[in-house]
Amino acid sequence: MKEKYTCQINKDLSFEIKLQEGVFHPTGTSDEIIKAVSDNIASPGKLLDLGCGSGVVGFALHILGKAEGSLYASDLSNDATLLIEENAKDLGIPVISRPGSIFEPWENESFDYIVDDISGVAEQVAEISPWFNKTSCRSGEDGTDLIVEAISNAPVHLNEDGKFLFPVLSLSNTEKIVESANSTFLKVTKIGHKEWRLPDEMKEHMDILSGLRSKGLIHFEEKYGWLLWSTDVYMAEYPR
Repeated sequence: MKEKYTCQINKDLSFEIKLQEGVFHPTGTSDEIIKAVSDNIASPGKLLDLGCGSGVVGFALHILGKAEGSLYASDLSNDATLLIEENAKDLGIPVISRPGSIFEPWENESFDYIVDDISGVAEQVAEISPWFNKTSCRSGEDGTDLIVEAISNAPVHLNEDGKFLFPVLSLSNTEKIVESANSTFLKVTKIGHKEWRLPDEMKEHMDILSGLRSKGLIHFEEKYGWLLWSTDVYMAEYPR
């Protein structure tokens, strides 16, 4: 039996989806993406949930009226695309889902909004975190491989005035990711920010975390006696 998860969009609106082992589960970053994107999309449009996992981000934005018509979704995991179809059927949301790496499933397709939630933490961080249990993370030593590839290829999949929306996690090389966005788009705006406490189980691996930080590959800080990392959400417009 699949685990159930309730997404509380706001105090009055929520929905339930199924989760599955091996498919990335929603996190606090998912919630921050939903909030930031919904606050910064004025009108509905053709929307792609890139790296959809169980579909929580795309479903929330569709329910909030930000996706026009069918929700488009893709993930490297075939299990994820099957799960999102099952969840979509339960929710009564029309979905077009395809498995594949980044934009591989969407050749000759373009969108008004591409909402990216592809893995963006350093691989060593993923290995010691509670977030990637039995889920692959191929983001590279500094966590930028997948997101930088997505940024560089996004323009050909955007309609005129389209927007690419993406999270940047401080447990990756944030400067490299933002620099890639600024070299690809004329306008890059930070639209969300949230700090998180580092999970207790990760503190047992401070040698790894401190080593990555000393190399400038990740960032976290001590504040209020806690170890804190952060999620920023960006909106990129007007490809160069």
